[in-house]
Formats: sequence, C-alpha cells, structure tokens
Amino acid sequence: MDKIPKVGLGVCIVKDNTVLLGKRKNAHGEGSWCFPGGHLEFGESYEECARRETFEEVGLSIKNLQLVTATNDIFPREDKHYVTIYISAEYDGGKVEIKEPDKMVEWAWFSWDKLPQPLFIPMQNLIKSGFNPFERRR
Repeated sequence: MDKIPKVGLGVCIVKDNTVLLGKRKNAHGEGSWCFPGGHLEFGESYEECARRETFEEVGLSIKNLQLVTATNDIFPREDKHYVTIYISAEYDGGKVEIKEPDKMVEWAWFSWDKLPQPLFIPMQNLIKSGFNPFERRR
C-alpha cells in the first residue's frame, strides 16, 4: 500500500452568518459532516481547486478566497493520511445542489456555534486549532 500522505482541500463557505457542510457517504468518514472539497490536482492552485470542487459538488460560485491553514489528518481505521488545506470564501451565487449523490447525502447551512455531529476528522482538527471563520473576516 502507498504510504505517502495525500493532499486534500476544504472550502469554508460563509453566507449570512452560516457555513455550508455536507454529510459524507461511500468514503472514509462516512456519516460525518465536512466542508465542500476534495483532492488537489496536479498543477492546480489552491484557489482553482476550491472553485472547481465547490462547483462540482454543490453548484455554487464563491468569492474573496483566502488561505486559512492546513491540518495533519490521520485516519487509523482506514489507514489513510492527509494534509488538508483550508480556504475560506464567501458565497457568490448559485443554488445548493447535491451534484455528487454517490458521495454526499445532503448539504445544509449551519451556524458556527451549532455545527452538526459527528464532524469529519479534518474538521475536528481545524476546530481544535482555534479556527473561526467569523473572527477571521472581521
């Protein structure tokens, strides 16, 4: 088995004091909630990846992208290791859709102080780091 960490990217999209989260299925972390995102492709910038994944997964456009941080995410049960890069962005347009029904059960907007549970391991690590999308934007 390949033991090289993979690079993932999560997009924290802010709209009206809420953030967008999706419930995962058919992948590691099934049943947990996470931001839109996916794998960084070869030659792709963080911003390009954030825009592509957001549109591919939920059909939204985003603006005011900012690099936030990265987390070191180990999934012992699945024997996987990721470095997850986080981008914050603001909602720019479109209607939330489940564009990849084989990967996500649902998408919904949540208040930061009322996030659904369980959260995806990278999201847990992001929150442990002290990240708050509403404090950064002020």
